[in-house]
Amino acid sequence: MSAWLRDRDQRTDTDIFALLREEADAGQEHAAAVTPPGAGWLASAETFPRSALAQWENRPAAPAVLPCGSVFDVVNVPSTFGRRMLDRLWGEGPGSGPVAMHRGRMMLFATPGTAQRLPSLLHWEEWGEAVPPLICHGAGDAVTVPPLTPSDSGTAPRWLVAPDTRHPWLPGPEVLLWACVRAARTHERPVVRVSIFPPADRGANVYDVSRRR
Repeated sequence: MSAWLRDRDQRTDTDIFALLREEADAGQEHAAAVTPPGAGWLASAETFPRSALAQWENRPAAPAVLPCGSVFDVVNVPSTFGRRMLDRLWGEGPGSGPVAMHRGRMMLFATPGTAQRLPSLLHWEEWGEAVPPLICHGAGDAVTVPPLTPSDSGTAPRWLVAPDTRHPWLPGPEVLLWACVRAARTHERPVVRVSIFPPADRGANVYDVSRRR
């Protein structure tokens, strides 16, 4: 059993992701506005968090640019593929961390180090061609995050799952690899098959990705 499945079984009834699942089952939207603890978590990515919070208090409807690599990494995917990933993460997996939309792409916040490891895992698992190009933001990069309060502009960045706790759970590279593979398999071409049976070449490795849970 994977680590995130063990963690999921150990969560309490007050876990934010359990609450979000209940809201989703009831037909409600995920949190789309940042709470004060969530803003504190975002600001902790800055060298001077208090200055960042002060600027947001003065301009809560303005987006901000935050550095990656210390508090979070960001995996940037096309919106359609990202929606399929979220369907898998919330329907079959552990849920997601904060998620934002910007310029037609989805930004999934992940554990630091994910930006470096996820592309390597996809290449190693030979799923790189089935997954659309990912833009992984890690150490040395910065991303534009949505404002603390929702904007009326249709082109402005917005939160799909907003940070609302000081210590949000973030998926790691293995969880996002799982979500990428599941999303890719949903719309894979008929000629692409994953088999648990040995191929003609007995020396080749075969990976049954459907069993990776």
